[in-house]
Formats: sequence, C-alpha cells, structure tokens
Amino acid sequence: MSESSRDGLIGAIEAGGTKFVCAVGRGPGEKLLARVSFPTGDDSASLLDRVAAWLAEQESRHGRLTALGIASFGPVDLDPGSPTWGHITSTPKIAWQYTDLVGGLRGRLRDLPVGFDTDVNGAALGEYAWGAAQGLDDFIYLTIGTGIGGGGMVGGRMMHGLLHPEMGHMVLPRVKGDDFPGVCPFHGACWEGLCTGPAMNARAGAPAETLGADHPVWELETQYIALALANIIYNVSPRRIIIGGSVRKAGHLGEERFFRMVRTKVREVLNGYLGSPVLDEGIDGYIVPPLLGDDAGVCGAIALGQRAL
Repeated sequence: MSESSRDGLIGAIEAGGTKFVCAVGRGPGEKLLARVSFPTGDDSASLLDRVAAWLAEQESRHGRLTALGIASFGPVDLDPGSPTWGHITSTPKIAWQYTDLVGGLRGRLRDLPVGFDTDVNGAALGEYAWGAAQGLDDFIYLTIGTGIGGGGMVGGRMMHGLLHPEMGHMVLPRVKGDDFPGVCPFHGACWEGLCTGPAMNARAGAPAETLGADHPVWELETQYIALALANIIYNVSPRRIIIGGSVRKAGHLGEERFFRMVRTKVREVLNGYLGSPVLDEGIDGYIVPPLLGDDAGVCGAIALGQRAL
C-alpha cells in the first residue's frame, strides 16, 4: 500500500445488524479522528441519510475524504461486474434485503472510491493491518454476536469466491440432549441459529451478558463453537483464528474463561488428529481475541478505503 493511500482521510462504515459504526481516520488509536454509532433499525433510507450527514460534518472538521470503506453484514454482492455490486442481498434482516449501500451513500455524498466487503472480512483486514493477524497470510476471523460470520485470508488474499464465506451457516452435529430448534430463519439450527446472542437469549430467556458464569448455556455455546472451529481447521488450515463479536466477552463468565473453555474443547474435538504443536501447547496463541478489540471492524473499513485508493 502506498504512503499516499495511508495518508488520505478515509470515511469508514462498519455496517452491522445491530448498529452502524462510522468513523473517519487513517488507522487505529490516535489515527482514528472521530467515531459514532447509529442503531441499524429497519429504515435503511433514514439511516443512510444520518450516516452521510455525519460524514459530511466530519469533512468540515477534519478535511476532505479521499475514499470510503464499507464493511457490511450480509450476504452482500462483492462481484464488481454485477449490477448489484455493493448491495446487501438475501439477509435475514428483512427490512435491509436488497439495499444498495454503496450507491445509496455515493448518491448522498459524492462519487468517492469505495472499498466494499463483508463486515467480517473488513475486521479481518483490520487485524491483518494493525492487529492479531499481522505477518500472517493464512488466518480466519470470526465474529459471534447478532449473527455469526467468518472471513480472513488464504495465501495472502481475502476470502472470496462465488459469493463469500458464510461460515455461520455451517451445519453442526447436535450436542446430545440439545433439542433447541435454533433461531436462523433460513436453517433453524445451523451454527448461527444455535450460538448467536439472540440464540442464547432464546435458550436462556435472558441476554448473554447477564448470564451467570455457571449457567449451562455456556457449556453448550463453547461446545458448538469448538465443533465449528474444528471444521474450519480441517478445511482451511489457518495459522490463527481470531474470534470477535459481543458473545466472546461472555458476560459474567468473562472473556478469559470463555477462550479457555473453547480452546480446551477444540483440543478434545480434534483428539490429537493434527500433529501440530500449535494446536496443543501453543493453542493459547492460536485461538485469540482481536488485538483491536471492538475497533477491528471500523479499522478494517478504513483499510478497505485505503485499498480502494
């Protein structure tokens, strides 16, 4: 990446199912000049008006934007040759289906260069540029919150393909005795249907952040996460797995204990099949939280804008 693209002021949008985090800056920390969040809600036009107005206000304070980076919940159309590039497509969030994010913001601002990707690929790119994936060409970033998404890099390239990875919708073996039907409107009890924040709320009758450390839902949650991670390890063979999103903070259980439970269960599921010491005594550095914390997504959107230049 050229120095000029790093020096340009970027407008960044992390478009999530619960909130849109918007920022202007050139990177994390002191380079993140302004930040705000808006509830996503069900009125896309009104929210895009608010986002564009906020970005225009920041231009009057900090200077002219050189590019825009958008990291969005999905599914999204990432094919630059498609007439619906830049659109959210068949999302479970019904009010946002087939929303033109890129075109909607360009129409409200001006025709800036735009970097566009999934929210989780954006967060992965942020961690690659400034966080826990620095120096790695093969890694996975997962977010577990309102939904579950997965992305990252293989061979130094962002994970794209026919569409983009939808790891959150993989089908997992059911834990014995668990007959929870799941909350995914498309698949019921896929990984996302079993393990998101809304799924935990539906299981326990209370938000995850309020659940006690000894609540049985944490055993189920970490077991399903371990099963999913084992599938990812077998299929992608990443050099590191980074888990972001709100669920990993784990309420009264705590983030440290949550990761300890996940790592232990991953080793149990793998059962010694893969002969790498990284998956044994090195697993504490293999399955990790994001170094950028809750800024991973919005910093990734900055990185997407920088790449667009």
